[in-house]
Amino acid sequence: MRVVPIRYTDDVAAMTRFYRALGLEPGPVSRPGAWAELPAESGMLAVHQAPAEDVGRCELAFESTEPLEDVAARLREAGFAPGPVLDENFGHSLRVRDPDGVWVQINLNDRDLYT
Repeated sequence: MRVVPIRYTDDVAAMTRFYRALGLEPGPVSRPGAWAELPAESGMLAVHQAPAEDVGRCELAFESTEPLEDVAARLREAGFAPGPVLDENFGHSLRVRDPDGVWVQINLNDRDLYT
Protein backbone atom coordinates (compact mmCIF):
# COMPACT_ATOMS: atom_id res chain seq x y z
CA MET A 1 0.00 0.00 0.00
CA ARG A 2 1.07 3.56 -0.70
CA VAL A 3 0.25 6.50 1.55
CA VAL A 4 -1.94 9.06 -0.24
CA PRO A 5 -2.92 12.15 1.75
CA ILE A 6 -5.80 14.02 0.12
CA ARG A 7 -5.59 17.82 0.33
CA TYR A 8 -8.93 19.58 -0.21
CA THR A 9 -8.91 23.01 -1.87
CA ASP A 10 -11.05 25.45 -3.83
CA ASP A 11 -8.26 25.94 -6.42
CA VAL A 12 -6.75 22.68 -7.66
CA ALA A 13 -4.54 24.43 -10.24
CA ALA A 14 -2.96 26.81 -7.69
CA MET A 15 -2.45 24.03 -5.16
CA THR A 16 -0.85 21.84 -7.83
CA ARG A 17 1.53 24.67 -8.79
CA PHE A 18 2.47 25.09 -5.10
CA TYR A 19 3.28 21.42 -4.52
CA ARG A 20 5.15 21.19 -7.84
CA ALA A 21 7.27 24.13 -6.65
CA LEU A 22 8.04 22.07 -3.53
CA GLY A 23 9.39 19.35 -5.81
CA LEU A 24 6.51 16.93 -6.40
CA GLU A 25 6.06 15.65 -9.93
CA PRO A 26 2.91 16.20 -12.01
CA GLY A 27 0.68 13.17 -12.41
CA PRO A 28 -2.77 12.36 -13.77
CA VAL A 29 -5.45 15.06 -13.67
CA SER A 30 -9.18 14.54 -14.00
CA ARG A 31 -10.72 15.76 -17.24
CA PRO A 32 -12.78 18.49 -15.54
CA GLY A 33 -9.77 19.44 -13.36
CA ALA A 34 -11.49 18.60 -10.05
CA TRP A 35 -8.52 16.56 -8.82
CA ALA A 36 -4.86 16.01 -9.54
CA GLU A 37 -2.23 13.54 -8.43
CA LEU A 38 1.34 14.50 -7.55
CA PRO A 39 3.56 11.43 -7.21
CA ALA A 40 6.27 11.55 -4.55
CA GLU A 41 9.18 9.26 -3.81
CA SER A 42 7.25 7.01 -1.41
CA GLY A 43 3.63 7.91 -1.98
CA MET A 44 1.45 10.47 -3.66
CA LEU A 45 -0.41 13.67 -2.81
CA ALA A 46 -3.95 13.92 -4.16
CA VAL A 47 -5.40 17.42 -4.52
CA HIS A 48 -9.20 17.55 -4.71
CA GLN A 49 -11.69 20.34 -5.41
CA ALA A 50 -13.89 20.81 -2.34
CA PRO A 51 -16.77 22.91 -1.06
CA ALA A 52 -15.89 25.86 1.18
CA GLU A 53 -16.48 23.92 4.42
CA ASP A 54 -13.81 21.35 3.45
CA VAL A 55 -11.13 23.71 2.08
CA GLY A 56 -7.91 23.22 4.01
CA ARG A 57 -8.86 19.77 5.27
CA CYS A 58 -6.52 16.84 4.73
CA GLU A 59 -7.63 13.19 4.74
CA LEU A 60 -5.45 10.13 5.13
CA ALA A 61 -5.87 7.65 2.31
CA PHE A 62 -4.01 4.62 1.02
CA GLU A 63 -3.71 3.15 -2.46
CA SER A 64 -4.05 -0.63 -2.35
CA THR A 65 -2.83 -3.18 -4.85
CA GLU A 66 -5.08 -5.97 -3.54
CA PRO A 67 -8.86 -6.37 -3.79
CA LEU A 68 -10.62 -4.13 -1.30
CA GLU A 69 -12.86 -7.00 -0.24
CA ASP A 70 -9.69 -8.67 1.13
CA VAL A 71 -8.72 -5.50 3.00
CA ALA A 72 -12.27 -5.21 4.41
CA ALA A 73 -12.19 -8.85 5.58
CA ARG A 74 -8.88 -8.28 7.38
CA LEU A 75 -10.28 -5.16 9.07
CA ARG A 76 -13.40 -7.04 10.21
CA GLU A 77 -11.24 -9.90 11.55
CA ALA A 78 -9.30 -7.31 13.58
CA GLY A 79 -12.52 -5.91 15.06
CA PHE A 80 -13.03 -2.87 12.84
CA ALA A 81 -16.15 -2.12 10.79
CA PRO A 82 -15.30 -0.96 7.25
CA GLY A 83 -17.98 0.55 5.07
CA PRO A 84 -18.96 -1.04 1.77
CA VAL A 85 -16.64 -1.16 -1.22
CA LEU A 86 -17.86 1.64 -3.50
CA ASP A 87 -17.55 1.94 -7.27
CA GLU A 88 -15.96 5.36 -7.89
CA ASN A 89 -14.98 7.29 -11.02
CA PHE A 90 -11.31 6.39 -10.35
CA GLY A 91 -11.80 2.73 -9.36
CA HIS A 92 -13.06 1.42 -6.01
CA SER A 93 -12.83 2.67 -2.43
CA LEU A 94 -13.79 1.82 1.09
CA ARG A 95 -13.70 3.85 4.28
CA VAL A 96 -13.17 2.81 7.87
CA ARG A 97 -12.78 4.69 11.14
CA ASP A 98 -9.47 4.31 12.97
CA PRO A 99 -9.42 3.76 16.77
CA ASP A 100 -9.76 7.54 17.32
CA GLY A 101 -12.85 7.67 15.09
CA VAL A 102 -11.11 9.40 12.16
CA TRP A 103 -12.10 8.22 8.68
CA VAL A 104 -9.40 6.53 6.60
CA GLN A 105 -9.96 5.87 2.90
CA ILE A 106 -8.49 2.91 1.00
CA ASN A 107 -8.55 3.04 -2.81
CA LEU A 108 -7.97 0.53 -5.57
CA ASN A 109 -7.37 2.70 -8.61
CA ASP A 110 -8.27 1.67 -12.15
CA ARG A 111 -5.76 3.61 -14.26
CA ASP A 112 -7.80 2.89 -17.41
CA LEU A 113 -10.35 5.40 -16.08
CA TYR A 114 -7.75 8.20 -15.92
CA THR A 115 -6.87 10.77 -18.56
